[in-house]
Amino acid sequence: MTFTLDRRAFLRTAAATGGLMTLPGLVSMAQAQDITPGGTLRVALNITPSVLNPMLLRLNSEYLLAEMLYSGLTMLTPEMTAAPDLATEWSASEDATEWRFTLREGVTFSNGAPLTSADVVASFTKLLDPETAAPGSRNLGPISEVVADGDYAVIIRTATPYADLPVALTYPTAKIVPASIIESDFDSLGQTPVGSGPFRLAEFIADDRAIVEKNPDYYVEGQPYLDRVEVRTFPDAAGAAAAMLAGEIDLLTEIQPTDYARIADGDGIEGMRTPSGRFLDVVMDCTVAPFNDPKVREALSCCVDREAMVELVAEGYGTPGNDSPVNASYAYFSDAPLKQYDPEKSKALLAEAGHPDGIEIDLIASVKPDYRSAMAVVLREMAKPGGWTINVKTMDHPSYLDQVWKKGAFYVGYYNMQPTEGTIFNLLFTSDASWNETRWNNAEFDALVAKADATTDPAVRAELYAEAQKLMREEVPALVPCFFDLLGARAEKVMNYEQNPRGANYALHKVWLGSGS
Repeated sequence: MTFTLDRRAFLRTAAATGGLMTLPGLVSMAQAQDITPGGTLRVALNITPSVLNPMLLRLNSEYLLAEMLYSGLTMLTPEMTAAPDLATEWSASEDATEWRFTLREGVTFSNGAPLTSADVVASFTKLLDPETAAPGSRNLGPISEVVADGDYAVIIRTATPYADLPVALTYPTAKIVPASIIESDFDSLGQTPVGSGPFRLAEFIADDRAIVEKNPDYYVEGQPYLDRVEVRTFPDAAGAAAAMLAGEIDLLTEIQPTDYARIADGDGIEGMRTPSGRFLDVVMDCTVAPFNDPKVREALSCCVDREAMVELVAEGYGTPGNDSPVNASYAYFSDAPLKQYDPEKSKALLAEAGHPDGIEIDLIASVKPDYRSAMAVVLREMAKPGGWTINVKTMDHPSYLDQVWKKGAFYVGYYNMQPTEGTIFNLLFTSDASWNETRWNNAEFDALVAKADATTDPAVRAELYAEAQKLMREEVPALVPCFFDLLGARAEKVMNYEQNPRGANYALHKVWLGSGS
């Protein structure tokens, strides 16, 4: 069975989507030219960064600022591998439980202090301290101890073998700050960044702009190429799009699918599109009625036409989801027949679960990004024939973060791709996940993920992660209806900007401005 929704009706009921349109194909980046140092890059955001402390980041806008102001041991490549940052090289014991990272010498913080192994040890100790409440700390892997090995090397030990540690350390919160500040005034990092990144903060006005300037002491000679980066916040995606089309902005790191065509077709603008594991999900609290009954969760899953969801919400710029946060962008993706739209099965399952008359329930969605509310509306329409009455309620993003995220019983979530299967599972779905929004606690799933994370044998990992994905598809702790390609746009003069499929890495220190700057 296929879900059908009249496009005019959809436009009436889902104004947040901005309409449906056919988008052009991928526009490739212009060929690199000779590097031209200097100039100011103007970047647009539609979600305001509000957290400056690098250990407490939650949003892509905050990740962008932190990446410019701080450095970590490793950085993430577009190929989802770890590249040197503060660590120049690393090696592991045979069982991958002890890692030695060699640090760069001569690196200084923005306060002039030299960076040594003591700062790395202090940073990780603080980051992993439960009292710090660092988002995503679980994604650093099963780190049990970090110790100095002289002034310019550290030993990181893990409780179990962990082959992905160098990649895990690319997580945006794993930045290195001075030990002296951690020990004396950690909270000051919320107002005054002190890092060793390619830029230094010059100005920050909440809900308006952030300006960073070139760090003359950055460890890479000649980088960053830019003198300044101005990050402007717009109240909505439409404002950012208008600024880009007017030539007031040079880079849009994220564009709503409904806006992509007209922006990419603008004069002097090149669109960017990259397949990604970025996804929306529908979070269900598995500990409270009605979603504590797996039959109810399965019933809702039967109400999703996944291919139609991609077309209606992602404008075709994505791939269907199958109720696992892993897609073909990951190394160990396990393909399986796509779940089919079956509202009659939904009604039957609801009756078996004690809801013969169906279920009426409120679904909460933030207005940012816009396609959160669009997906909520489409799900509402898809689920009606299956016995569901879903009342879609939207709210501004700060209120959503404060009142709903990690607290609500039924809402739309939004997540970047992670570097590995283990990191996405441990971020959201294991029992001790950093952000276990669904409160799904499945010992079998936990064991599969832990075993996969702990082995270095690719064949064994593939089998274990496949079983974990299968279990999620069966248990349905959250609906994952579709994945979204990463869509952005740059002025033609912006050189050497490369989209990272993770969606939270920007590498602006490698960017320069060509002719017309």
